Amino acid sequence: MESSFLQTAVILLGTALIFVPIAKKAGIGSVLGYLLGGIIIGPFILGLIGNEGEDIMHAAEFGVVMMLFLIGLELNPESFWKMRKSILGMGLSQLIGSSALIFALFYFILGKAFNTSVAVSLSLAMSSTAIVLQTLKEKSLTNTHAGKSSFSVLLLQDIAVIPILAIIPLLATNTITSMDSKHSIIADLDPHFSTLIILAVVAFIYIMGRFLINPFLHYIAKVRMRELFTASALFIVIGVAWLMEQVGISAALGTFMAGVLLANSEFRHELESDIEPFKGVLLGLFFTAVGSTINFDLIFADPVAVFSFVLLIMLIKAVVLFTIGKIFNIQLDQNLLFSLLLCQVGEFAFVLLASTRQLEIIDKETLDFLMAATTISMILSPLFLYINERFIDPKLGVKQAESRPADDVEGNESVIIAGFGHFGSTIGRFLRANGVSATILDNDSEQVDLLRKMGFKVFYGDATRVDLLEAAGASKAKILISAIDSPERNYQLVDEVKKHFPHLQLFMRAKNRMDAYELIELGVNDVYRESLHTSVSLGIDVLHALGQRKYTASRKAAEFIHYDEKALNKLGKFRHEKTGYVESVRNEIEIQERLLAEDAKFLDQREDVAWDSSKRRS
Repeated sequence: MESSFLQTAVILLGTALIFVPIAKKAGIGSVLGYLLGGIIIGPFILGLIGNEGEDIMHAAEFGVVMMLFLIGLELNPESFWKMRKSILGMGLSQLIGSSALIFALFYFILGKAFNTSVAVSLSLAMSSTAIVLQTLKEKSLTNTHAGKSSFSVLLLQDIAVIPILAIIPLLATNTITSMDSKHSIIADLDPHFSTLIILAVVAFIYIMGRFLINPFLHYIAKVRMRELFTASALFIVIGVAWLMEQVGISAALGTFMAGVLLANSEFRHELESDIEPFKGVLLGLFFTAVGSTINFDLIFADPVAVFSFVLLIMLIKAVVLFTIGKIFNIQLDQNLLFSLLLCQVGEFAFVLLASTRQLEIIDKETLDFLMAATTISMILSPLFLYINERFIDPKLGVKQAESRPADDVEGNESVIIAGFGHFGSTIGRFLRANGVSATILDNDSEQVDLLRKMGFKVFYGDATRVDLLEAAGASKAKILISAIDSPERNYQLVDEVKKHFPHLQLFMRAKNRMDAYELIELGVNDVYRESLHTSVSLGIDVLHALGQRKYTASRKAAEFIHYDEKALNKLGKFRHEKTGYVESVRNEIEIQERLLAEDAKFLDQREDVAWDSSKRRS
């Protein structure tokens, strides 16, 4: 038994290590890598994972559980109130619209029973929180209009699962004598009474989270043992999940509620950091298990029917989402992305469909068909997003940005800024205040519209695209400033500029020292680490507060930055050699501190109070 478990663990982790990097390199995202890896190691191809795939699925579902706990932690009442229009407006419209059309398909066209059609339509209306959030994070789309709208819809869906699970027992028409799933407290109860039990348990979790969990965490925090706090975080998540399972409803919902209740807790960030690593690993195993448990016998028996059904459901949801996007005035390119992000059937369908089967609302054959369709839609979703990113958005985005008469601009400035968030906008405002105009590239269409109204020359789209750089005047410009947040996109931008616009002088944003090393290796001479100058500026103020002259402290800071940047180029050669790198860093620090000390003696000997006429404090 133990050797079998270890063997399965090695296979699953090895699959992730092989297929996820390949998928990321191909630009199709890690989720599709996990799914494809699961299919390949599953019983229908290599057979490395057999019947135990379903057991793995149950264990890996804790990835979804932990993900919803973290989402709950982010959802404090204040932020929910700010997003109420998009959450209730867009989210509720999507849920009602998709459910209504899918219900009509099952009830009027396929001739299914009323209660079956209701249960299935509510299940298939759900989108994949795991896939969408992972995609938004990997592709830096979280702050785009499509990303924010998707998050609002997903949030409403996650909350709606609670009443849906409470409603499903009311749809049951038969007394359950045999259960396909494990026994629960409400299994032997009347379906109408079980709804009250579910609501009572939800209320109990609310009370527990409000009055017990915070004092418990205070008690654990006093022990001052990090591993014990990690254990307490896992205890909360697993404990609430277990309690919800005892009453026969989704463990994920209970932990989502617990997360919401702790959103304003002072322990929120500690809980996030402790749960995050477990969530990432288990989510990966969840998607791998999903791929390995696809019933290919059912698919191969009638592939036309299966794939036609999948595409029809995805089309119905995409049409509903696109219509909602039009109503809420989302730009065409962002609306298309919004529709493709959410058109798949999500992981909550597994939970809801299993519940309907448990209550004998649907038969086993229908359940297997819908489970296979759900999995296929999850696989197709990243592929559709990849097609949109590579072939549709490059044309649609630029055309959208350039076709509006009021927004017609030509990039003819000597400076181009890629990325106009907090970092880029500060640079742009500083240059503009000193009489230097710049052409700006940004992939947030709302931001683009706002910047153009403010008088900035902006092109919408991905700055790594050669055609967009050409349109922005890269062939005539002298300087390209990259203020892009994603290191990977920065590396790609350097490759494209070096290849197509070698005359441009690059000024690149780096998140940290390691990111700076990568850019230096790519041949970039002007690299600016985000925290370096801010940290040194703080140090200047500290020295001044301790009695040193402001001018002298600023001179010392300039020297420190000078030596640190020289060391950056030297140390980059050794960064792949662990021992050599550590030794080189130690030597550079010693040399730097000696030189700075010598400079300090020289500066202290001069009576120089430039910039600061206050007397030096003793």
